[in-house]
Amino acid sequence: MKRLFQFVSGCVLIGAGVLACFAQEDIESPKHKAWDLLQTAAFSKQTAERTNGIRALGLLHDNTHARELAESGLNDPNPEVRAAGATALGQMHATESIPKLEQSLADKKVAVVMAAAHALRQLKDEKIAYAVYYDLLTGERKSGDGLIEKQMDRLKDPKELAKLGVSEGVGFIPFAGIGWDAWRTMHKEDPNPVRAVAASYLANDPDPATSKALVKATDDKNWIVRAAAIEAIALRGDASLMPKIEPKLTDKNPKVRYSAAAAIIRLSGNQHAKTAKNDKK
Repeated sequence: MKRLFQFVSGCVLIGAGVLACFAQEDIESPKHKAWDLLQTAAFSKQTAERTNGIRALGLLHDNTHARELAESGLNDPNPEVRAAGATALGQMHATESIPKLEQSLADKKVAVVMAAAHALRQLKDEKIAYAVYYDLLTGERKSGDGLIEKQMDRLKDPKELAKLGVSEGVGFIPFAGIGWDAWRTMHKEDPNPVRAVAASYLANDPDPATSKALVKATDDKNWIVRAAAIEAIALRGDASLMPKIEPKLTDKNPKVRYSAAAAIIRLSGNQHAKTAKNDKK
């Protein structure tokens, strides 16, 4: 009920702001019609219309009204709309919305938590985002990152994770080397695709604990998590991890074997480059 009240109150204020913005303009102008269309969608009784309308706001950068409308979506009673609001804020690079996105990490729905984490990553608030991805990949909380401590039970809940599909309000792009067909196959066979996404996004996390977590994930029972972890290790560029993925050259899944082979070649290049650089000193 509280979330519903916040959502309705926000909608009223935003609607008034948009009307004031166009008070001096032709109400039949294309711009006015466009805003009217988005506003109608955002305030619709249909969840799909609210979701799609708010997601489209991500195209509008440096626009106060668009940002406020997307922020109102964070208080929507439906988690799909809340996730759409978080995604739009990330896409529009709304750094002003970081505090509200951080609050969304306490959402009861994992899809919203992931959308907020992804948006924060886009907004360069990477430490918090990496903490969420780490938790999802390992099922353990990173020490010192208390923001999502209360969410750990939800992040471990298979029923919650099963609801998180590739395109259900999160807006993730399939990770490098594994295309959309693989995602579809994985989504049918594995109700927990989010761990593969988490592994992928940890590629640039500088924390040494993440390297260990990714190495451990290369032994995951699900092939797509193993492949994602291997690719993340390759992208990290740490040649010292190469021996850890050499055993995956004989993995039972060919996609994992090929990912391991490519990763080893890439890391070998990094190792040779580092050796040559040291020889010149």
